[in-house]
Amino acid sequence: MSTNRQIVRATPDQVWQVLADGWLYPLWVVGASRMREVDEHWPEPGAKLHHSVGSWPLLLDDETEVLAAEPGVMLELQARAWPTGEARVTLRLHPVGRDTEVVIEEDADAGPARIIPAPLRQPPLKWRNVETLRRLAFLVEGRVAKASARPS
Repeated sequence: MSTNRQIVRATPDQVWQVLADGWLYPLWVVGASRMREVDEHWPEPGAKLHHSVGSWPLLLDDETEVLAAEPGVMLELQARAWPTGEARVTLRLHPVGRDTEVVIEEDADAGPARIIPAPLRQPPLKWRNVETLRRLAFLVEGRVAKASARPS
């Protein structure tokens, strides 16, 4: 299991607002390149994001499904990216004063990536999720700054 942490200068609810907007997924998830559809009940359990992974012209259409969700606290996903396989991804939001510590845990769950030994599988996941959390922080903090700059 690869685990990464990032402090985001926003409340857990402000972070959740970004996680709850499935159309923003390719803006913060490394590897997701475009959204094709977001189920209306996203991010409730069973809801899916229909996305593409890769770079044009080598795009593969796939999906990510919500396994569990607790608004402002936790989001557990089954991310599919075949032919490499599937991954279980859990995002946890912990308040730290006025900020939020976002913890992401990820590991291959099915498919060819699962047969790669964990010591070889974990470093690329860790690197990928450093950037994923960095992008998430930029997106959330940018939205918070923009909202606070609006005149009342």
